[in-house]
Amino acid sequence: MAITRTIEPETTHRRAMKAPMLDRIAGSATIIMTQRARELRAQGRSVIGLSHGQPDLQTPDNVRAAAIAAIERGENRYTPVPGLTELREAVARKFRRENGLDYAVEETIVSTGGKQILANALLGTVEPGDEVIVCAPYFVSYPQLVAMAGGTVVRVAPSGGSGLKIAPEDLDRAITPRTKWLVFNSPCNPSGAAYTRDELAALAQVLLAHPHVWVLSDDIYEHLVYGDFAFCTFAQVAPGLRDRTLTMNGLSKTYAMTGWRLGYAGGPAALIRTMTLLQSQVTSGTSVISQWAAIEALDGPQDFVAQARDSFRQRRDIVVALLKEAPGLDCAVPDGAFYAFPSCRDLIGKRAPSGRRIDTDTDFVDELLETDGVAAVAGSAFGLGPHIRISYAAATEDLTEACRRIRKFCESLV
Repeated sequence: MAITRTIEPETTHRRAMKAPMLDRIAGSATIIMTQRARELRAQGRSVIGLSHGQPDLQTPDNVRAAAIAAIERGENRYTPVPGLTELREAVARKFRRENGLDYAVEETIVSTGGKQILANALLGTVEPGDEVIVCAPYFVSYPQLVAMAGGTVVRVAPSGGSGLKIAPEDLDRAITPRTKWLVFNSPCNPSGAAYTRDELAALAQVLLAHPHVWVLSDDIYEHLVYGDFAFCTFAQVAPGLRDRTLTMNGLSKTYAMTGWRLGYAGGPAALIRTMTLLQSQVTSGTSVISQWAAIEALDGPQDFVAQARDSFRQRRDIVVALLKEAPGLDCAVPDGAFYAFPSCRDLIGKRAPSGRRIDTDTDFVDELLETDGVAAVAGSAFGLGPHIRISYAAATEDLTEACRRIRKFCESLV
């Protein structure tokens, strides 16, 4: 039997190279701004990049040594899709030791970064018509991944005097029979706000009344909390939620291992199997060298964690104090992570020396980059404007100079 194919015109063929699903998502605002800063530097401009959430610290010596040892003993083969058994056992030990969560090995998974954990969970479970609640401000990828899955994003912003954190009544109003997930991040990227045990318990009471709602608890900044703040996670505070909670974490922020690309999670075995199936057709297992390094990160000495936390706390204090000197900015003191999230509401409607009117926080960060060479990210990209997100995971001298430029820029607006 003869097979006949019709040759499409080239223009039609090129249009077909973009799946309709991609029309539902946008590029990462943090990556876009970071790339713009790189391009300006390449042109010879003085640019201080505070747009990327990446520690400027070196990966701990013992972790690097573990990676070298793995290379030298010939660890160069594919690993099981959900991760080396040795690493999944280390993940289970971590959850038991630090969070009081008892996960069996088959209730854990290792992926190529925390973002893949998110993608596995959401793309593997969300169907058209499902609703996913995200708490504003939120990590930029949450709504994009929900949209990729065909779900509906339900943005919940803080109300009343709750500052940068949602209240139980905010969550309760957002839940419908179509709600599939609550995606929750504490400490929060971009605000640095963190929820206390009592605040989590109050939210958990709402969720316990809605047994069809699953919880995706993004704990990636768990160890970056300051002062007397005590970190807690959902399934720890409310054991009744354990069987419908995915608790995710990773190595990038805690151990300065962003480029090693390793995230992990614990959750019900059926959900882990779903995530593993999806991962098997996308990336399979993550880098074997990163996995052996991760075992050392989780099981080895933890001195680095306290040192990094203290370093970021000092930088936080410097940045917040300097930002409070900038006219028109209102900056809350973050509980954790390494971001400041000042409001620029009082500067909206003003005009820059270039003649540009600052109508949005996006206008603010664009003009700040062009005129004074500081790369920040608009809060609206995280679902809550008018704010700007500033990463203080940078050298102290760069932070000091950046804040000087931000103050100068704010003073120039009329």
